[in-house]
Amino acid sequence: MSPPKIVHRPSPNFDDRAKGQAPTMLVLHYTGMESNSEAINRLCDVRSFVSAHYVVEENGTCLQLVHETYRAWHAGKSNWAGNDDINSCSIGIELCNPGHDWGYRKFPEQQMKTLISLCRDVITRNSIPSHLVLGHSDIAPHRKMDPGELFDWQRLSRERIGVWPNKFILSDKEIGPDTTQLVASDIRRIQEKLDNFGYKIRITGEHDHETVAVAKAFQRHFRTNKIDGKLDKEVETILDNLLLQII
Repeated sequence: MSPPKIVHRPSPNFDDRAKGQAPTMLVLHYTGMESNSEAINRLCDVRSFVSAHYVVEENGTCLQLVHETYRAWHAGKSNWAGNDDINSCSIGIELCNPGHDWGYRKFPEQQMKTLISLCRDVITRNSIPSHLVLGHSDIAPHRKMDPGELFDWQRLSRERIGVWPNKFILSDKEIGPDTTQLVASDIRRIQEKLDNFGYKIRITGEHDHETVAVAKAFQRHFRTNKIDGKLDKEVETILDNLLLQII
């Protein structure tokens, strides 16, 4: 698959990457606005202080707003694996989609095809590891839900873009009927695994507000059929599988 045709639409919203960093992460977003034109105009508006390197429209058109050499302003307040300047070490791709506030819907085939082609090109050019292809909700679980549960991460993984767990589905009996069955040591163990994978989470042994937010982000990415914010045996099984892939 060849790289997509790029349409240049320069945004003024960029600066230098801190300490001369090279991009080592790829972060996927949805625009979360009512129309494509509204979203693109905002990303190119000097007053908005937001941007991304690329935008992929629903018809498959690919726009480049910021050159990869520079830091685009797409991640906001975020963190992954202890790094809180994600903009400096990442490339951001926005997918035109109204998002959860404006009529969230599936991502069209042509949009996905263009995205896969673009991601392959970006990953190859920048030697980005598969486990560092992430969603905005992964790096900012308390603020963001994009690209969300309708985004086909599993398809991307088949194209060697991102990671996906192997067989992990457990029965309801194995999972347990209620998260209250987990004792503090169970919760702490799963929190530690989320932290080892890269999520910012305090190891408290408690099913607190922060843990719920991180669990929902994890589920939106890796277990989209059940997004309840609860830690359970299935979540831990998925984590175990993913952690084996990044060792």
